[in-house]
Amino acid sequence: MLLTSFLNVNANANATLERLYREDAAQRAASLPSSQRTRNIDRESGRFISMLARTMGATTVLEIGSSNAVSTIWFGLAMTATGGFVTGTELIPERAAAANRNIAEAGLAHVGTVIVGDARETVSTLAGPFDIVFIDAEKDDYPSHFAAILPLVRPGGVILSDNVVSHDLSAYQRMLRDQDDVDTVTIPIERGIEFTVKR
Repeated sequence: MLLTSFLNVNANANATLERLYREDAAQRAASLPSSQRTRNIDRESGRFISMLARTMGATTVLEIGSSNAVSTIWFGLAMTATGGFVTGTELIPERAAAANRNIAEAGLAHVGTVIVGDARETVSTLAGPFDIVFIDAEKDDYPSHFAAILPLVRPGGVILSDNVVSHDLSAYQRMLRDQDDVDTVTIPIERGIEFTVKR
């Protein structure tokens, strides 16, 4: 029964991801401005964060900037294996509502949800500690998001920051390397992920 249920969840999640990636591709093909696009995490990066969460046995995951929940679904797939839960945050109310509909369609509402609001305020209401935090928001806001979430990450926990190769986030990366309470490395997968471990 459990195996059948898990396979059904994967089928639902895969179908939802396929639809969302088609929509993302259509937005890019239409040359919509970035403010109007969902700007989803790439497939290989999605597989990476899901595999990492499973490998770590992560049970508490926080997302900063969930958009329409593509990354939330990737984490949610891992949470079905670890028994954990992913909490996403999204500034735009309509997009947060769409994210929760997509999570439900994927069969993952029992392992994930997206909260609407400014993440820097939202995280102050969360208890933590978190095993993984994934930052994929407006790039200028990365330093303030990092400062807000770092106290909530457990020692040995991981902060993943997306788009560090596709965008100029060199100042943010220098900031991380200047800190004595984290270790960090850039993983050049697709648009680039900064992999940071809290000491």
